Amino acid sequence: MVMVSWNWWAPVRTCTLPCGTTNNAGGRLYIIIKWVLVPANEVQFTQVKYDFQQVQAPRLAGLLLKLFTILIEAPLIGSLITGYLKKQNKMNEMLRNTVIPEPPMFKPEYPPQEQEAGVVDLEEEGKPEDRVKSALRCLPHHDPAGRWNSKSTSFRYWKIRDYAYAYRSGLTTPAMVAENVISAVEECKNMVPQIPLLISFDVEEVRKQAAASTQRFEEGRPLSILDGIFMAVKDDIDCYPHPSTGGTTWLHNVRPVNKDGVAVSRLRSCGVIFVGKTNMHELGLGATGMNPHHGTPRNPHDPQRYTGGSSSGSAAIVASGICPAALGSDAGGSIRIPASLCGIVGLKTTYGRTDMKGTLYSPGTVEVIGPIASSVDDVMLVYAAMLGSSPADKISLRPPIPCLPNLSSGAGSVDSLPLRLGKYTEWFNDVHSPDISDTCGKVLTSLSEIHGCEIVDITIPEIQQMFMAQVVSYGSESLCSLVPQCQNGEYKKLALDSRIPLALFQSLSASDYVAAQRFRRRSMYYHMEIFKKVDVIVTPTTGMTAPTIHPSALSCGESDLEVTGNLMKFSVTANVLGFPAISVPVGYDKQGLPIGLQLIGRPWGEATILRLAAAIEQQWQEPKKKPIIYFDILKAD
Repeated sequence: MVMVSWNWWAPVRTCTLPCGTTNNAGGRLYIIIKWVLVPANEVQFTQVKYDFQQVQAPRLAGLLLKLFTILIEAPLIGSLITGYLKKQNKMNEMLRNTVIPEPPMFKPEYPPQEQEAGVVDLEEEGKPEDRVKSALRCLPHHDPAGRWNSKSTSFRYWKIRDYAYAYRSGLTTPAMVAENVISAVEECKNMVPQIPLLISFDVEEVRKQAAASTQRFEEGRPLSILDGIFMAVKDDIDCYPHPSTGGTTWLHNVRPVNKDGVAVSRLRSCGVIFVGKTNMHELGLGATGMNPHHGTPRNPHDPQRYTGGSSSGSAAIVASGICPAALGSDAGGSIRIPASLCGIVGLKTTYGRTDMKGTLYSPGTVEVIGPIASSVDDVMLVYAAMLGSSPADKISLRPPIPCLPNLSSGAGSVDSLPLRLGKYTEWFNDVHSPDISDTCGKVLTSLSEIHGCEIVDITIPEIQQMFMAQVVSYGSESLCSLVPQCQNGEYKKLALDSRIPLALFQSLSASDYVAAQRFRRRSMYYHMEIFKKVDVIVTPTTGMTAPTIHPSALSCGESDLEVTGNLMKFSVTANVLGFPAISVPVGYDKQGLPIGLQLIGRPWGEATILRLAAAIEQQWQEPKKKPIIYFDILKAD
């Protein structure tokens, strides 16, 4: 028995080498290496070295992608390939050859949190429209009349309050706006290249909802500020009468939709008009938004680039102006990544803050539903309507009363409540283009100089292991949801790029899953220690701006895990640990592509990150770029 100690990953480990085992054939020596971690509470943060490594895998498209998929699904060769990929990315080192002293944490567990200051409580058990009314009182001053009559040529998105003003003033009606929405969706279908934003779109259903909303306004009884507001829903969230395909061609045949998901139902009670189901990366198994079945949505800022995913259509339909808001889901950044790449706002809520009933992967431990909108104001309104924990989460998580920052008064501003912002510099700067870290860094400097925020240097141990915990957790949970279909061969109907991660997920063992949950507990400890010193952790949202769409990927897909790793580099923390996080646009790179800044909050700390996001949005006064693909729905002729 040999004991050796050295620095490996971040903390000091102990390597144990039991050797000397021989077999009966005479003399073969087996050496088993195990890395033994010290307990998380003994890790010295000052000794931690940045350890994030790029995903190691080749880019595949066309015939190579097809051949690789055939091989990785083959019984013998497939296991060799997955074994090699896991070795290249140190999966076995982390999951199987490491002794982790912590017990597993199978879903996020939070210590009690203090009530945030400068907030307005929302009645979780009350009506969604009452929560929206409370949220409206929290918003800063906005002059819809001035906006409507303005002759300014600078570009700005229409806000929900602009729509509400237009309806209440008789300048237009939901029925009239519906025709503009329908025309825009049809125009996108006829563009070259096509812009396939929606998988399910029923013109008469849209007109029916708009007519009912118009009648409510004519009778003077709109349901809420959201009445007549057009929204789209990601295709893994149930919205009756539309099917939920999850971006596939077949899942709706084995999983019929009979009613709205809980979040959709709450929004519908506020008068929201649902346009249809948005395109998405198939089954959420990618971060670009590519979909060979239904077509790949194009980034409104550059149609030759991806929107990001997997909530690709939801982000694109908001960024193009067709809807002021949309619903997405987020298991590894799927709301924040496309929001960042499309230059809009995306909120991932705390795990358990919203009810996931009526989604493809419910129940799970990493995914949540959240709003995507063009402004922080609109995100707050939609969030207020849809929030509310499931009965099971209320028992197990004991969520505190939901609240919003009171942005209508000075008492709720960042100036009156200066925040401590945590920045892990090595991680923050580990981006594909320095434009991203430079732009995000300037925002932090401004927050410090203008609003008195304190920038605190932090260190986060075991980022690589946290990334791996997300992959294993989401992969195991998504595969579990698809087991019947995988067994009867339906998975062969999936796109090639979707079948590759499923093959990898199938190679994971029960012990891999448990090891990932042990890392989840370690990471939770590290972050809760960090949150004793800071209020918000700040990073770029993505490690790169919108990647180029290769023509070879459009027909049969593409597997580029290096791009996926760059897009997800900063997002998985909030999923593994269930923290709230928001992406807010802060500028553009040298190619004119949007850059997003991510704010990660304490458990249940939505109000804090919304307050800071609003300050950033207000601070960033330089003119926004009008997307190349944009429809002025509200004032369209």
